[in-house]
Amino acid sequence: MKVAVRRRGRPKGFNEPQSQTVIQSLDRAFDVLEALASPEGLTLSELATHLSQSTATMHRVLTTLERRDYVEISPDGQIWHIGPQAYRLGAAFLRRTNVVERSRPVMRELMLETGETSNLGIEKNGNVLFVSQVETHESIRAFFPPGTLSPLHASGIGKALLSSYDEDRLTATLKGPSLERFTANTIRTIGQLKEELILTRERGYALDDEERTTGMRCVAAPVLNVHGEAVAGISVSGPTHRMPDRKIDWIGRRVAEAADTVSKRLGAS
Repeated sequence: MKVAVRRRGRPKGFNEPQSQTVIQSLDRAFDVLEALASPEGLTLSELATHLSQSTATMHRVLTTLERRDYVEISPDGQIWHIGPQAYRLGAAFLRRTNVVERSRPVMRELMLETGETSNLGIEKNGNVLFVSQVETHESIRAFFPPGTLSPLHASGIGKALLSSYDEDRLTATLKGPSLERFTANTIRTIGQLKEELILTRERGYALDDEERTTGMRCVAAPVLNVHGEAVAGISVSGPTHRMPDRKIDWIGRRVAEAADTVSKRLGAS
């Protein structure tokens, strides 16, 4: 008889059905935090409608979170937002790895050299999670605040990361034969994406050519750790009129060099 192995740090009963191990009130509190993650925030009634809960229940959750600074309400008493304590927890996540710290100076140089916004992202549950950004001073610019999620197949960083995956990991990450469409340029099938990943490996950088947002381009390259594994991606993003075809290869080389610099600082050979 096969015995379920309990991982260290897990209590007895960890392998019981999920319904027996989930604390509903805590789960609901996390639903609230995730819903309030948008910059605009939400009113109490909007939050209740969004989560299909009563306003009384949502108010109890909000006031509990407010006491510990995880949420806060606007001065007019109408809009609820994420609070400073939630930011501090997010910062603790970023401190788990030194890739953010070691990338920052390189990203700043990349922004100054190209004149466009530089981004750092990692893979999280089949998406790109943006963890750092150095914005250009141009009035029209790409904006991916830390915590933003973007689909792997429609992202420069996403395709840079995918280009480093072996066939098994690629298949496990990309579910289904078709991919979500965002613009007329979005890659729609796994076959087309695999062809794009071959091209990405050949030229040394990935290109998001208005595939997520019309009028915006992104050029990216993977960052490797000491084991040669892609742990993050660095990119440059900007409007298409400032990133025309004639500049893409030059930007791609600059981005690849920046990713290589950070990789070496992480111990990659």
